[in-house]
Amino acid sequence: GHGIGTAMHQAPEVLNYRPRGLSPRIKPGMVLAVEPMLTDGSIETFVLEDDWTVKTSDGSLASHWEHTIARTSRGVWVLTSPDGGAAGLAPYGVKPTPLSA
Repeated sequence: GHGIGTAMHQAPEVLNYRPRGLSPRIKPGMVLAVEPMLTDGSIETFVLEDDWTVKTSDGSLASHWEHTIARTSRGVWVLTSPDGGAAGLAPYGVKPTPLSA
């Protein structure tokens, strides 16, 4: 994933995995595109010549999707979810906060 704001793709880079020992801090004012990928085989990937299509190096099945998340001083809101992410975040004890109250 990546930051999103005045440009479609901007810093910070948000990896599809958590490198050991690193824990990114999501601060108020940040808007991020979070793009998880699940693979049925290798985690190694490459991008085709169309500069868009991502494939696994071993040709295994994969699924890739995206959510855009805004972090404000009051909390978090999932911009790409009709309920602000409430259903998906509830199991983790997180209650989304609308951008306007």
